[in-house]
Amino acid sequence: MGRLSVKMLRHLLVSTILFASLPAAAQQQSQGYKFLEAVRKEDGDAVVKMLDQPGQRIVNARDVTSGEGALHIVVKRGDSTYLRYLLQRGADPNMRDGRGDTPLLLAVQYGHNALVEVLTAGKANPNLGNGGGETPLIRAVQKRDLPLVRSLLAAGANPDQTDNIAGMSARDYARADTRAPAIAKLIDEKPKKAVRAVAGPRL
Repeated sequence: MGRLSVKMLRHLLVSTILFASLPAAAQQQSQGYKFLEAVRKEDGDAVVKMLDQPGQRIVNARDVTSGEGALHIVVKRGDSTYLRYLLQRGADPNMRDGRGDTPLLLAVQYGHNALVEVLTAGKANPNLGNGGGETPLIRAVQKRDLPLVRSLLAAGANPDQTDNIAGMSARDYARADTRAPAIAKLIDEKPKKAVRAVAGPRL
């Protein structure tokens, strides 16, 4: 039993030395992975404990496969409590995942209208497009969601910003869709203005 304990202690010591010798970036990545896993599992105690560590920067950690951060994870599941908490702890509301989607774009896509207001109040940019230049407003128009379109316009969404796929704006899509005349009318109440598009990332 004593020998086993010695072996275990040696193994622990070696593991500690190896971890300490890893580059800081690798250690941060490991901590970031644990943080995102805790967020996925809704392990509040672990999330708070990791964010309370002095000098931590993991609140904006990204998944190496999908590029998503903690905000993307909680928005997909419609979790307003986690969303508010993470924003308060400095999470970037404009972080893009591997597809270029921001948390705001995902909130629109998944129909979490209440989260849209939380994000815009938390300084999410309503004019950030994804890899195809699709903005939250364009996506809301395509979903024919009038309340959401109204909320995004109130938050400063530009109805004349075009995507990179069809070269169409939210105003264009609304006019082309005869099934949602109320949305086209609402957007047409906004004067047309030339605003430089916030381009999506090159993926």
